[in-house]
Amino acid sequence: MTKHQHGSGSPYALAFIFMTMLIDTIGLGVIIPVSPGLIAMLTGEPISGAARWGGWLFFAYALMQFLCAPVIGNLSDRFGRRPLLILSLAMLGMDYAITGLSPTIAWLFVGRTLSGMAGASFTTVNAYIADITPPEERAAKFGLVGAAFGLGFILGPALGGFVGEHFGLRAPFFVAAGLSFANVLFGLIVLKESLPPDRRRAFEWGRANPLGSLRALSRFPQLILLIAVLVLAQFAHDCLPSTWSYYTMLKFGWGPGDIAWSLVAVGALSAVSYAVLPGLLVPRIGEARAVYLGFVCAVAAYAGYAFAGSSWIFYAWMIPFTLGGVGGPALNAIMSHQVPATEQGELQGASSSLTSLTSVVAMWTMPTLFAWFTGPTAPVYFPGAAFFAAALCEAGGLILFALSRKVRAS
Repeated sequence: MTKHQHGSGSPYALAFIFMTMLIDTIGLGVIIPVSPGLIAMLTGEPISGAARWGGWLFFAYALMQFLCAPVIGNLSDRFGRRPLLILSLAMLGMDYAITGLSPTIAWLFVGRTLSGMAGASFTTVNAYIADITPPEERAAKFGLVGAAFGLGFILGPALGGFVGEHFGLRAPFFVAAGLSFANVLFGLIVLKESLPPDRRRAFEWGRANPLGSLRALSRFPQLILLIAVLVLAQFAHDCLPSTWSYYTMLKFGWGPGDIAWSLVAVGALSAVSYAVLPGLLVPRIGEARAVYLGFVCAVAAYAGYAFAGSSWIFYAWMIPFTLGGVGGPALNAIMSHQVPATEQGELQGASSSLTSLTSVVAMWTMPTLFAWFTGPTAPVYFPGAAFFAAALCEAGGLILFALSRKVRAS
């Protein structure tokens, strides 16, 4: 039995993977419209001060992902993907319940800590896809993860905005908790293991940490450059969940409903982009050109967000942003080709850990940039500073990716 046949034993395998990432993203989307109000309520701070607290909450989330992703990736190489995925979803449900009940800001940090640990399931999701998918089809399948992310940003903000406005700021979290626990039951019933026992390797604590994982993968020089590209793209992306609400509230005067609808729009475009473009473009232009296209579109979109003078212009820049969605799945596919099947979990754990470390910095840096350039001591009033920084990061990633191609050629 080949690895592809093993994982494909259940027709619901990819459906469960899709639902796992969808619910993970719904949770993030639920938080975005209501978190400024909830943080302000629990701390008594205005929006600018709430942004700083929001940055620290994202910091806690990313720090736990950084610490846990290599452990989860290596555990999935040893014990299989199924138990790790189901455990992560159960922890995510616990996070939503704790957040919904939080009486103080400290309990929000407890919830974000659990959510960061559970969010490391992204590691196992990508490894599962690599297990069950032939190399030439991986870009399209990785695109499903992006499509789930986009769809989650339709359902999550819509849920958060609607339920939050009609039933209170805490209600969306209880809905998200119910969805997570329902998906746990779905996984227990339908999910088949993708990694057979004869393809597993021993668990080593020396490799189940960010430095150990990177040391083990350092024998692939091109891969290290590709991971650096991924890190820069993550730094850019983190300006979206960390500053989107605060930026649009300040610059355009949006409320929770406006923010929710904007995220619905970008989520709908992203879902279509991720679901369609990788399968449509990558077979025709190749994985490398797809990465170039994605990064160029992202540079333009982030710069456009930064300087948008009105709401409709801000919406218009969502189109090139979502067209750039083809770059991520193509980059993940290129990276997955660099290592053998027995190390897919470790690869995904190491890359996820580094992107989480990036988020530890970015989730603090981006809101701080926004607060600094909009506060009373700002050297220049520039609400779009975080988005402009994101454009520079994407440009740096584009350069590094070009260098990685030269390393391969040499």
